[in-house]
Amino acid sequence: MSELQSKSVPARENKMGTMPVPRLLVSMSLPMMISMLVQALYNIVDSMFVAKLNEDALTAVSLAFPIQTLMIAIASGTGVGINALLSRNLGEKNYEGADMAAKNGLFLGIVSCMVFAVVGGFGSHLFFAMQTGNETIVTYGTQYLSIISICSAGIFLQITFERLMQSTGKTIYNMITQGTGAIINIILDPILIFGLFGLPRMEVAGAALATIIGQFAAVLMSVYFTITKNKEINISLRGFRPHLRTIAVIYEVGVPSIIMQAIGSVMTFGMNKILLMFSSTAAAVFGVYFKLQSFIFMPVFGLNNGMIPIIAFNYGARDRKRIVQTMKLSILIAIIIMMFGLAVFQFMPGFLLANLFDASENMLAIGVPALRIISLSFLFAGYCIIIGSVFQALGNAVYSLIVSAARQLIVILPAAYIFARVFGLDMVWWSIPIAEIVSLTLSTILLKRIYRLKLKDL
Repeated sequence: MSELQSKSVPARENKMGTMPVPRLLVSMSLPMMISMLVQALYNIVDSMFVAKLNEDALTAVSLAFPIQTLMIAIASGTGVGINALLSRNLGEKNYEGADMAAKNGLFLGIVSCMVFAVVGGFGSHLFFAMQTGNETIVTYGTQYLSIISICSAGIFLQITFERLMQSTGKTIYNMITQGTGAIINIILDPILIFGLFGLPRMEVAGAALATIIGQFAAVLMSVYFTITKNKEINISLRGFRPHLRTIAVIYEVGVPSIIMQAIGSVMTFGMNKILLMFSSTAAAVFGVYFKLQSFIFMPVFGLNNGMIPIIAFNYGARDRKRIVQTMKLSILIAIIIMMFGLAVFQFMPGFLLANLFDASENMLAIGVPALRIISLSFLFAGYCIIIGSVFQALGNAVYSLIVSAARQLIVILPAAYIFARVFGLDMVWWSIPIAEIVSLTLSTILLKRIYRLKLKDL
């Protein structure tokens, strides 16, 4: 073991293995929760400025969301595999394995963004033409999605480096990088969309470019922090060759997570098709809902990002008590956050739509009942999100996949289509709370199983 490794062992053990769980979870999660709140804020601001152009522009950005979700799914799913493997290796004091996980994870991020650059560059127009015949929406959407896809290195590398920092407990730096990228995006949005300070008016393309610039700024900062602050791992790619066994282990956890999140893209695409049967405004409302709900869900995802390495580390260290304590505390915090979100969506839907997105009377008529109905799913979502991440941290991401597939493909889409055909638009929204109840039931059944098989005898 090198001198550097010897010096870093006690620090890692003290934080991940001995620090009181409440303080550990807060110290690791709070920076990520704050940074993800900022991320959610700039997602909303992005759509707010686009909505000031016209409703077609807002609809175009909403219809692009499934592809953006797919990119995030692949980046985040791979990151889950990196995170779980790297943290587990650190818990087992296998530092060579931790370095191998970091290097191969970075390699996978680079390959993924190259694939999206090609596919997005050639396929963006076809993607929008498949959804609508409105030429304005197709033009706006093609511009937006082409830029986002061709420059996808920003999102892939940003998420990859964030996971490397999370795995070693240095989430404070992720707050700095994500926050800086988001602030840059927010500042550039009006400048590039409306052509301020002598710059050309780029409209929807300007929103995409602002996002990309913010992401690349975050990547540069992440690289700097990883090299200078994250001494527990070595990411030098000098003489690097892909290690197939390490990649296989990363994807053993990561692929189910990728598929689970990619299912969300399929669901969103399918829901958009169903809603476009009624009007483009209905699809815009669904897109607006996703922007607004991210402000509630992102802190829970930040909580997840702090929780996963704690559980993975202590699973490697065979400490059942700390795993259970972390899980229970995370569930409690998630439920509190979701209850706050439920109250906001129940009492302020009209205010949110009218003041943030310049909603027309038609959009308000559709959107107010939609937000109130969909937000009922928040009653169960916090618990389900946390349990799904527990499965991933323990190396059973396939359980998360089962729950996600049941929720989004087996329940939401068929129910939404039937409700649309039989009862009309207002009933379509009920498919989401119904699906969340199914998710709650399955998550609990699988949690009992994984506890019996993996945790009970630790």
